[in-house]
Amino acid sequence: MPSLTLSLLSFFRCCFSRCLGYVKIEMSRRALGRNRVKSSVCLECFVKYSEQYQNHDPIMQGCLPSNPWISDDAAYWTMNSEIVPVPTRLRVERWSFSFMELLSDAMGRREFMTYLEKEFSAENLHFWQACEEIRHGESSKIVEKVEDVYKNFLAPGAARWVNIDSKTMDKTLEGIKRPHRFVMDDAQMHIYFLMKKDSYPRYLKSDLYKNMLAKAVVPQEIKKSVFPFMRRQRHSSPSPAQAGVPAAEEDGRTGTNSAAGSHS
Repeated sequence: MPSLTLSLLSFFRCCFSRCLGYVKIEMSRRALGRNRVKSSVCLECFVKYSEQYQNHDPIMQGCLPSNPWISDDAAYWTMNSEIVPVPTRLRVERWSFSFMELLSDAMGRREFMTYLEKEFSAENLHFWQACEEIRHGESSKIVEKVEDVYKNFLAPGAARWVNIDSKTMDKTLEGIKRPHRFVMDDAQMHIYFLMKKDSYPRYLKSDLYKNMLAKAVVPQEIKKSVFPFMRRQRHSSPSPAQAGVPAAEEDGRTGTNSAAGSHS
């Protein structure tokens, strides 16, 4: 009797687990088709993004001074190199779109670093860049780079000590004991938002950014034939009626006209 009871309990438990599994699968299937964000909010963000980047879309507006894939002119690549004496206006304007847009541009980071040095807070950007090297660098150098970051930015009395809250600092120091590629993520995110909320808005209002935007160049469009070897000179061509007349018939007609002229 006890064995029968245990068998029944096992049977019902198995049935319950299977039914519960089916319920979870069905709920997950329904969740796939459920919108987590309102369509109106999603479309509004899409329209805003499209309007903001409309003038910066080479497909919609074209490339200035010319499309290098069509004109075979490398001026576009030269003017948009990582570091140039004077950037284009479109490039400088993109720095104001978002903080990540600024950090994604090598020249934008350099200009932002110049501003932070004047504010005596350049260690924040140095720390962020060092964390990026750990995150995207070679695996064989992770331990070495983590130690360098600790000595330069996190250790007591470090030359470029960064201001991180105690909770994030404790978690980072605990993770350093077993270094890995993402050990600095929490500290890096803390410094990132610190710069985004504090230094970045002031940089966009600073004379350094306004002067850079004022002296930025606007490339002039270069019109060049796509296939110059196919260009032909225009000549006057005879009418289709004249082109279809045989040469002999044309000569005979000319002779007849000449004879008529002599009789007259």
